[in-house]
Amino acid sequence: MRAGKRIPGLVLVLLLSGWVAACSGGAARSAAGTETSIIMVRHAERTQITKVLTGKGHARARDLVKAVADMNISAIYSPDLERNLDTVKPLAQHLDVEITVTPAKSTPLVNQIVDEMLDKHSGKTILWVGNVDNLRKMYWRLGGDGEGPIEYGDLFIIKIPENGPVNIVKTRFGM
Repeated sequence: MRAGKRIPGLVLVLLLSGWVAACSGGAARSAAGTETSIIMVRHAERTQITKVLTGKGHARARDLVKAVADMNISAIYSPDLERNLDTVKPLAQHLDVEITVTPAKSTPLVNQIVDEMLDKHSGKTILWVGNVDNLRKMYWRLGGDGEGPIEYGDLFIIKIPENGPVNIVKTRFGM
């Protein structure tokens, strides 16, 4: 770089974070010649005490169908928790896709779950409905930075190539 030329700090940080994510050995990769998409959402609104979906949560689960039904989802993954399963059941029924159920305490298994999704569904589109802890860990494992999709209604689409940086589309669905 010539003397007197400066790269703005934010641009430098973004360039470096993309480079680190692309070069880190732990970054997830799609199989050769493919690009895999993982859609990540948090379960819908729940009660504080019983932790089952509220009326608003059931409405959001129906809105999830409208938001992603045309994205060619071939697999749906969810921890074995009622609130998560109730969030994706309307979508699974609409698409006629079986839900792959993971252990309720799936946070320690995130690396295994990501590896399974990329091995079994490489080149396809997968939906993961998670909880705050496993969403953060999975988002980082897939090359994201920051909080990840931890708010109700967050919908992040992570496109994972065979090499190079991931592409993340952050959007929202529902009310």
